[in-house]
Amino acid sequence: MKKMISWNVNGLRACVQKGFTDYFLSADADIFCIQESKLQAGQISLDLPGYHQFWNYAEKKGYSGTAMFTKEEPVSVRYGIGIPEHDTEGRVITAEFPDFYMVTCYTPNSQDGLKRLDYRMQWEDAFRAYLKSLEAEGSGKKPVILCGDLNVAHQEIDLKNPKTNHMNAGFTDEERGQFSALLEAGFIDSYRYLYPDKVEYSWWSYRMKAREKNTGWRIDYFVVSEFGRDRISDAKIHTEIFGSDHCPVELLWK
Repeated sequence: MKKMISWNVNGLRACVQKGFTDYFLSADADIFCIQESKLQAGQISLDLPGYHQFWNYAEKKGYSGTAMFTKEEPVSVRYGIGIPEHDTEGRVITAEFPDFYMVTCYTPNSQDGLKRLDYRMQWEDAFRAYLKSLEAEGSGKKPVILCGDLNVAHQEIDLKNPKTNHMNAGFTDEERGQFSALLEAGFIDSYRYLYPDKVEYSWWSYRMKAREKNTGWRIDYFVVSEFGRDRISDAKIHTEIFGSDHCPVELLWK
């Protein structure tokens, strides 16, 4: 059984001050992925014995960024999706293992006023094609496990106030449609697959005491190739863990 964790840390240096390392060590995950590190190379040194570290930094300082920490050394690691216009913000790391691909992703936010929605739509199409290319590379025998902050609440059950948030960033028809397209392309939302009616959230605004009131959104996911569904053992949302405006999510993988 492999334990995998994903967490948008909303600035790793700040999160380290709020107990990141203690949680990381106690979690003892086989693979631990983070998004929104907001770092450049050399800005932090994490002592994580027993883990290989892989970092993808945005060109813009203090913005975006991802990292992956693995106990097992991957067969190969790649950064980005191979399209220059999409690969300047440090959003994707892919690690290939003998029997699966692990992808961590920080999906672009459509932003206030949806000023980045058009770009987001281009990104979604390109990223979905990239995930399908990994499946093809593995000859349909190596499932893809995608984790990360995908910046979308897919269904109304996935956020506290769907009506008032309709057409806000993260809950537009376009973004939800792209997530549906990903599922239709042969992927499974592991948490919703196991728990079709469960209400839990993974992100809360820092405003209006949103976390205290549990006025949240579920926008952090583990999405798995459909042909790997039998290897999904459990999916968890760790709402008890603080340190960011997101909480960690987990996949147990057979």
